[in-house]
Amino acid sequence: MKSKLLLLAGVAGCTLAWAAKDPVIMTINGEDVTKSEFEYLYHKNSQQQIGQQTLDEYAEMFKIYKLKVADALAEGLDTTKSFKNEFEGYRKELAAPYMVDSVYIQKLMKEAYDRAKVEVEVSHIMLNKSRNPQENMAIRQKADSLRNELMKGADFAEMARQYSDDRSAQINGGNIGYVTSLLYPYQFETAAYKLKKGEISEVVETVYGFHIMKGGERRAARGKVLVQHVMKLVPQGSSPEAEVKIKAEIDSIHDLLKNGADFDKIAASFSDDKNSARQGGKLPWFGAGAMVIECDQAAFALKNGEISEPVRTSYGWHIIKRLDGKPLESFEEFRPKVETIINNNKDYRFKMIREQKAAQLAKEYKAKENKALLRQIRAEIAANGIDSAFHAKYDKSDEVVFTYADKKMTMSEAMSRILRYKNSDPKIAMEYFNGYLANFENVALMNYEETQLERKHPEFKNLINEYRDGMLLFEVSNRKVWEKASRDEEGLKKFFEQNHADYRWTAPHVKGYLIQAKNDSIAKVIETRLSELGKDTLVTTIRDEFGNNVKIDKVLVAKGENAMVDNIVFGASPVKPANSAFDTYFMFDFVVINEPEEVDDVKGQVTGDYQNLLEQEWIEELKVKYPVVINEKELKKIK
Repeated sequence: MKSKLLLLAGVAGCTLAWAAKDPVIMTINGEDVTKSEFEYLYHKNSQQQIGQQTLDEYAEMFKIYKLKVADALAEGLDTTKSFKNEFEGYRKELAAPYMVDSVYIQKLMKEAYDRAKVEVEVSHIMLNKSRNPQENMAIRQKADSLRNELMKGADFAEMARQYSDDRSAQINGGNIGYVTSLLYPYQFETAAYKLKKGEISEVVETVYGFHIMKGGERRAARGKVLVQHVMKLVPQGSSPEAEVKIKAEIDSIHDLLKNGADFDKIAASFSDDKNSARQGGKLPWFGAGAMVIECDQAAFALKNGEISEPVRTSYGWHIIKRLDGKPLESFEEFRPKVETIINNNKDYRFKMIREQKAAQLAKEYKAKENKALLRQIRAEIAANGIDSAFHAKYDKSDEVVFTYADKKMTMSEAMSRILRYKNSDPKIAMEYFNGYLANFENVALMNYEETQLERKHPEFKNLINEYRDGMLLFEVSNRKVWEKASRDEEGLKKFFEQNHADYRWTAPHVKGYLIQAKNDSIAKVIETRLSELGKDTLVTTIRDEFGNNVKIDKVLVAKGENAMVDNIVFGASPVKPANSAFDTYFMFDFVVINEPEEVDDVKGQVTGDYQNLLEQEWIEELKVKYPVVINEKELKKIK
């Protein structure tokens, strides 16, 4: 099971009302099986069974199932590295819906859809982030300074053209047009939907940079459009002469289209957008904010089938043809898109969901910080940043910084992930430490919660036990029965000889080599070589010598099962070779036999029967080896 489970969070909404008393219904080799586990598997089995099974019949089957699991545990199969890794992967996926708040997720999903119903116009000035934290502080200060100028009345469009790192600002003055939900980082989106017309935002930080935003108009969602386009790129810094030349090219293309030229062919031949050119200029469906404002406005202004005049954007010139339009989808159609985004650990909503869950757990487990110690630590960081002296003092400190449930987290544990971090700038070091500490506490709470899921959620306990036991059952059965039977050639041979009468046929079979060749000449050469070879080297030698010119199959078939064999052995009408790459066929070293001569003649059937024998012997051994106690009184209460 590899699919994402984060948004199946409704499962985790199941009650925590774990029965105060969950009776033991069966004990196998000292391991108790609770009534809830038995009932869970019994009812699940009943739903999957074609024929009805009595409770006693199921109890016997369940006992054998658990005996096999007990044998796997006794052999330590649950302690192998491969088992642990695979099981941990399953457990992580099964635990995922319990590690989020389904109500909070539904709230975020509803918020996204409600926002999608309204498109908001927004302008912004963006200052790109640096990888250097100290440079980012200076960039943030510059953003604050620009905002102050705007609040004093500076013209937003002029400021955008002068300072914004979004190159489209040179053309649109920072106005990116109408936007909708799920297009931009959550912080940007939230600010856009909160702004009133003409209002200037605080500085908004996203993964891309620092933004100062200005609110504009609002309108009902217009849905999405499907278009194709031809684009002529205008490189940045192009000379006026180059600009004129490119404009002449797009005008010439526009004239061709107006005169009826095929848009697909024109796009394929002339568009500089090579990705879409291969599709006749077709772009994916898009809505508000997904394209640069000029293309957005032109596309939505067209009717289906209409072609725009040349449109100038920060990238170059475009001619757009509208193909179709559709309204905003229903919530159920919209939902998968939100789920995909929320499942992406790079999306801010993913972080919000984890932080919200951690906050819940902090209350539930009465989490507390050592405020006195943290005041002392922050005072030291404020004075000196995080330096060698700080690490010397706290890297191995056993002072408790954080408690929850019955757990105590020390400073040495908190510092274990930042042993090499140093920064002499107190402000940057403080921001780093506070962020790291919050994450450390959240991770500790989430990890602890994962260890409590079986206690808090009986349905999870049953599910995880089912997965664990299923993995163990498969591995131990493979070792004791399936793989053992396949490897035990002497055992198979002996079993076949002892039960030969069980494997009689109702009709004779042809046994030998069926050979298909490219043509008669090659077939004759092969026949000559076959007379010189022994059976042991037949297949490999001929294949090595003749390669793709020949196909050799060892066959064991009854009359009517292979038309080529029927032709050669039983005189049926000639047929074309089964493989169209070959023209002729013949048989070598074949005989007609009335019953199986050796185990290989019926190996599949014999192996299956031998596996059944091994399993029955194993079960009888398990019944003697491991004690079983059944609580008949509780068993009879199962319905």
